[in-house]
This record gives sequence, C-alpha cells and structure tokens, in this order.
Amino acid sequence: MQIRAARADDVPAIVAMLADDPIGAARETPGDPRYAEAFAEIDADPNQVLVVAETGGEVVGTLQLTFTAGLSRIGATRATIEGVRVRADQRGGGVGQRLFEWAIERARDRGAALVQLTTEASRRDAHRFYQRLGFVASHIGMKLPL
Repeated sequence: MQIRAARADDVPAIVAMLADDPIGAARETPGDPRYAEAFAEIDADPNQVLVVAETGGEVVGTLQLTFTAGLSRIGATRATIEGVRVRADQRGGGVGQRLFEWAIERARDRGAALVQLTTEASRRDAHRFYQRLGFVASHIGMKLPL
C-alpha cells in the first residue's frame, strides 16, 4: 500500500468513500462540481494535506490533515485529521491504521504539539479505533450548521 498526495483525478473515488455510509449518503452528492473546486483550494494550501491510500492502482482510503498555528500551548501548532474513510471492502485490513501512522508522523515532522480529530457521536466503531491508537475523548465538540 502506498500513501500519496491526492490528485484531482482521485476526487470521484474520495467522494464515493465519503458517501458510502448512512451519514455520508445524506450529505454528499457525487458528481457535484463543487468537489473539484474544494480540491483545488485544499491542494493550493500548504497547511492542508489530502492523501489517499492506494493498493494495486486503486484508491482504498483517504484522510485530510490540516495544520493550524495557535497561541495556546505556547504558540503550538495543532494537526487536525478530517475526512477519514476506508473503502468498504478494505475495512479491517490495516488501511486506516497505516493512514493514521502516516498522518501522525507528518504532524511530528511539522512540529505539531498534538493531533486532534472530531468524530460523529454515532460512529462507535470509529471511536474504538481511535482509542486503540491512543486518542483520548478529552473534549466535547459542537457544530453550528450555516
């Protein structure tokens, strides 16, 4: 398995993974041109890293890593992991763990003080996975749809 920077031609495979569960199916619209616009914006930002896991020339996983400078923690940089997905037929095979190991190592390389993520409250399997990797449910996340 190879982890590499996502390319514009990977966007349909990434969106398909985002839409491949009950939560994603309700909010994603494969084929919408706004995905290409969003990819271009992410790709142009040096503080954003969108990657895919590829096996046999096929995209089997993805995540986005965002670096945010801050004043708290004595000017610490935080690395936020978002949009984690593994293709349904590849789940349980180590793709997610390899993606997280890659992201955590990149965060260390950039001098981040911590890695953080949010997760839907209903994703119990994901919570167990994150805890197994050492993440602690230390905060309560809140969102305001706009």
